[in-house]
Amino acid sequence: MALSFKPIRPLLQTGTNSWSRWFSYIGLGIGVLLLLCSVQMYINIQRLLKEGNIRKDGYDFVSITKTVTNATMGRPEQNLFTQTDIEEIKTQPFLEDVAPLLANQFRVKLSAGEVLPFSTDLFLESLDDAFIDTVPPSFTWQPGQMNLPIILSSDFFEIYNVFAPGQDLPQVSKETASGIPVVITCEGNGQQQSFSGRIVAFSDRVNSVLVPINFLDWANKTFGTPKQLEAARLFIKTKDANAPDLIQFLDQKNYKVNRDKTILGRNKILIQSIFSGLGIFGLLVVILALMLFSFYLQLVIARSKDNLRLLLMLGYSPGWLSTNVSRRFIPVYIMIVIVALGLTQLMHWAFHHYAMYDRPELSSFVHWSVVVIAVALIGLSLFTNYRLVKNLLYKLH
Repeated sequence: MALSFKPIRPLLQTGTNSWSRWFSYIGLGIGVLLLLCSVQMYINIQRLLKEGNIRKDGYDFVSITKTVTNATMGRPEQNLFTQTDIEEIKTQPFLEDVAPLLANQFRVKLSAGEVLPFSTDLFLESLDDAFIDTVPPSFTWQPGQMNLPIILSSDFFEIYNVFAPGQDLPQVSKETASGIPVVITCEGNGQQQSFSGRIVAFSDRVNSVLVPINFLDWANKTFGTPKQLEAARLFIKTKDANAPDLIQFLDQKNYKVNRDKTILGRNKILIQSIFSGLGIFGLLVVILALMLFSFYLQLVIARSKDNLRLLLMLGYSPGWLSTNVSRRFIPVYIMIVIVALGLTQLMHWAFHHYAMYDRPELSSFVHWSVVVIAVALIGLSLFTNYRLVKNLLYKLH
C-alpha cells in the first residue's frame, strides 16, 4: 500500500517567511522571461542577417579597396593590392576565395554611333566569372574577334537614365540597351582599334563595365604599358559577409568595403552583444531566484526539523520525504515557466507583426530551441530543489 503525504504535510511549518518564497517565484519568472526573450531575439537576428543578403550558391561576394589617405595620395603602389596582400587574404579561415578586379591600362572611348548621340571616356575591368552574378554563354572573346561582349552595372545604367533627359538623350530600357551596338575604341602605344560592343547582361553585384578577362589581357599588352598588373579592388567570397571575424579583419587592415554590405554585420556585433548580455543577466536572475528559494526551503526544514526527525525515526526514508516535499512545488515551477513562455510568444508575435511587418524570414512562433530551454529550466528547478531537500533531510537522519 502506497504511503500518503497528505497527513504529513501539516507538519511542515511554512506559514512564516513566505515573502522569500514569493520573491523567488517573481525573480524566477523575470529571469526565465529575460532568458527566453534573449534567445529568441538572438535567433531572429541570425535569420534576418542570413536571409537579408543577395547570395549565390550560398555565398556572399563583397568588393574591398584600400583606403586612400593624404599620405598615400599620388602613390598608387600604396593603394593597390599586391600578390602578397592577396595571398594573405586567401589564408583567412572565414574567406572561401579572392579574385582581383583588373582594369585597363590604356585609353578607352565609348560611343553609340548614330543610334544615340552619346560619347564618353570609359574604363574597362575584368573579373573571374565565378564572382559575377550573371554570366551568359555569350560572354566570351577570342583573338581577332571584333565583337566585344559587355556586362554593365545596373547602377551605371540607372545613372544614365537619370541624367539622360537633362542632356536631351532618350531614356532606354534594359531590353533596348541590350540591342544597341556601341563602339569601343582602344588607344595606346601609337595604336588604335575599334570594337563593336554589345551589352549581354547587367550585374547587380559589380559596379563596373566588365569585359572577358582574355580580352583585357590582350588589350593591356597591345595598347598598355608592359608592367605587372595590380588590382585596386578585390572581390572576396565568404559564407557570411556580416561575420564579426571578417569585419574585424577588414577594419584591422584598414580595407574599405561597401558599408551597405556589412552594416548589418557591424550592427550584428552590437545587437548580439546586447542580447547575449540580457541572456546572461536572465540566467543569473534564474540562479539567484533558485538560491533564494533554497534559503526558503532551508528555513522550512529548520523550522520543521523536530517533526521531520520524528518521521525519520518512525521509518520514513529521506528519499521518499524529499521526493514528496519537492513535488509540492512542481505545479508552481511549471506555471511560472509556462507563463514566461507565453509572454515570450506574445512579444515575439508582436515584434514579427508590428515591427517586422510579417517578414517571411521570420516565423510568428517562437523557435523550437526556446521551448527546449523552457523545459530544461523546469527540470533544472525541480532537480535543484530535490537535491537540496534530500541533502538537508539526510543531515537530519
